Amino acid sequence: MVKHIVIYNLKEDVDKESAVELIRSVLEPLVGKIPGLLYMEIRRAYNGLDYALYSEFESRDALAGYAKHPLHLEAKQHFFHLLDSRYCTDYEV
Repeated sequence: MVKHIVIYNLKEDVDKESAVELIRSVLEPLVGKIPGLLYMEIRRAYNGLDYALYSEFESRDALAGYAKHPLHLEAKQHFFHLLDSRYCTDYEV
């Protein structure tokens, strides 16, 4: 299993609560629709960054497939323009 963690900052002029809810509403429903995506949660952060995404994948190949899957690419169009910075890490368990 691969765990995928991403933390983000949104642009300064973005309503953070609304943006995080939008992001959650388009990404979390992808579980069960993209092969190998087992779990995802998106939450507002409180320690200096705006929000965190935590997800689990069956394998590295599943994570790579998710990154280029049409449903994921479509979901990103709804919010990627709101992002200022992004930090990501992945690990296997």
